[in-house]
Amino acid sequence: MPLVRIDVNQGRSADELVAISRAIHDAIVSEYEIPERDYFHILTEHPEGQIVAQDAGLGFGRSLGVIMIQIFTQGGRSQTAKSSLFEAITEGLGGLGVKGEDVFIGYMENSPGDWSFGFGRSQYVSGELAIPRK
Repeated sequence: MPLVRIDVNQGRSADELVAISRAIHDAIVSEYEIPERDYFHILTEHPEGQIVAQDAGLGFGRSLGVIMIQIFTQGGRSQTAKSSLFEAITEGLGGLGVKGEDVFIGYMENSPGDWSFGFGRSQYVSGELAIPRK
C-alpha cells in the first residue's frame, strides 16, 4: 500500500493530472503486484518557482514540466525491484510526453506498524489487514 505524493508546477489540465497519477499507479501495480484499489495519491500543483529541482551534479537541466514523486511504502523490497519501479514510472510518464530528466522520485520505507487506515487503529498490527507480501 504505497502512499504517493506528486508535486507539479501549475499549468496542466485536469485530464493530464489524472493521467500522471494513473501512469504512476499503473507502474506500481505492475511492478509490485499490489491490488488495483491500493490507490492512495496526493497530487499538488505549485505556482512557478515553488519547485526547485536541480540536477544534483549529473549535468542536465529540468524543465517546468518536472514531476516530483515521493513514494512511502513498507520496507523489504530489493534494490532491483525499486529500480524496476523507477524505470516503469519513467516509461509510463514518457508515454504522456514527460521527459526522463523531469521525473524525480524519492522513495521512503517504513514498517507495518507505521500505518493507520482509519479509526485510529494500526490495521496491519491488529490483523484487520494482511501485511502485503514483498
